[in-house]
Amino acid sequence: MWNSPADFFAMGGYALYVWSSFGMCALVLLWEPLAIASRRRKIIQRLQREIRAEKFDKEGMK
Repeated sequence: MWNSPADFFAMGGYALYVWSSFGMCALVLLWEPLAIASRRRKIIQRLQREIRAEKFDKEGMK
């Protein structure tokens, strides 16, 4: 039980460990969707380049 907000933020002497753990978790939760979106954009761009290359090859063979 915490008697004051200061006691809550001190976490019984383990504040550095507790709050750094929360901070790292928050960073991962923010970073993961951004990384997935970036990877998705790169995959879509690569597929679009491959489609354009295939169209170019087919047009060149005519």
